[in-house]
Order: sequence, then structure tokens, then C-alpha cells
Amino acid sequence: MTAPLAFLERPADEVAPLLLGALLTGRGVSVRLTEVEAYLGEADPGSHAFRGLTPRTRTMFGEPGHLYVYFSYGMHVCANVVCSPAGTASAVLLRAGEVVDGIELARERRPTAKTDAELARGPARLTKALGMVLGDDTAPLDGAPFALEPAPHPSPVAAGPRVGVSGEGGTDAFPLRFWIPGDPTVSPYRAAVPRRRVTPR
Repeated sequence: MTAPLAFLERPADEVAPLLLGALLTGRGVSVRLTEVEAYLGEADPGSHAFRGLTPRTRTMFGEPGHLYVYFSYGMHVCANVVCSPAGTASAVLLRAGEVVDGIELARERRPTAKTDAELARGPARLTKALGMVLGDDTAPLDGAPFALEPAPHPSPVAAGPRVGVSGEGGTDAFPLRFWIPGDPTVSPYRAAVPRRRVTPR
């Protein structure tokens, strides 16, 4: 890992606020990160790695400074930055950002966006704007096709519960979502929808 990315060798909840304002560049587009979520591996019921090492979560247990990319609901590509030392599954979900370079290309990739603020507002929209695909899982963040540049100076930070994670809505017990307050590219908060129990007959 290159020296500028050494800060990723910390737990996700420490890395996440430091990623706000960082620049992620890939396939002709650069996005300034404005919203992220921390996932703490085997200690975190909301994490894919909560039940340990599996073929799907192997990347999360790997070296920091790589992408963990997965399908959400079988159709949307979402991306995380792997952090913490190897062997500890810790990652930060990239939830939203502002396209600051390659905007015409991002518009081509996201033709349904009504405004430029919507181009990378939401985890699946962000990956689409960057041209990211499932095969980018394990890609390093210090070169091609993707490069992460730390923020040049600290950004203002707001924190709260993660989006759509059961048991966190309406509480401050899991303040693992971080965003730049007032930024128009931050996605709207939606609490998890409780699953209805079917009463046996």
C-alpha cells in the first residue's frame, strides 16, 4: 500500500469520516466522496462478514486499500473500501459523491439522473457513474483502473444510523453513517423496513 493510503489500516469507523472529501477516480470520472458507511466485520450484525470468512467476503478479510464490490439485491453494484489490517473484515461503503471531473461521461452512464447532483447520489449510482462492475472486486486503489486520493483537508462531518440496516433506525446506537452536512449529493435517509412475521395457522 502506498504511503498516502496508510490511513486505511484502521477500523472502518475511524476511516469512514476521513474518506469524506476524498477523491475516487476511475474510468474517466472523478468523484468527491460526500457520504459513507462503516461496517465492522464479525462484530457487526449489519456486515456481510458477520458470520465470518466466506467466498463472498474474502476480499473484506484481505489487505486494506482494495475495493470490495458486490451485487445488492442481485442487480445493483455497490463498492466498499477495505480497511484495517489483513485478517480483520472491515470496510467502508461508498454511498454518495459529487462528480468533479468527467461529468459528460458520468451523464452518459447515468442518463436517468435529473440533475448533476444525482449522478452519484446513492451507492449503485456512484458505481455506475464510475463505470464500476462486479469484476472490480479486489481492485487496488493506488493506480489503474481506480485511484483514491485522501482529502486535502478535513471535511465537516455529521453522523447517524446507517441506511436500511435493521435495528438502527431512530436510535443513535450505531452512528456509522457519515456525511458532509448540507451537501446536495448526500442521499436521503431511509430506515430499515421491519419484516412482517407470518403467524402460523
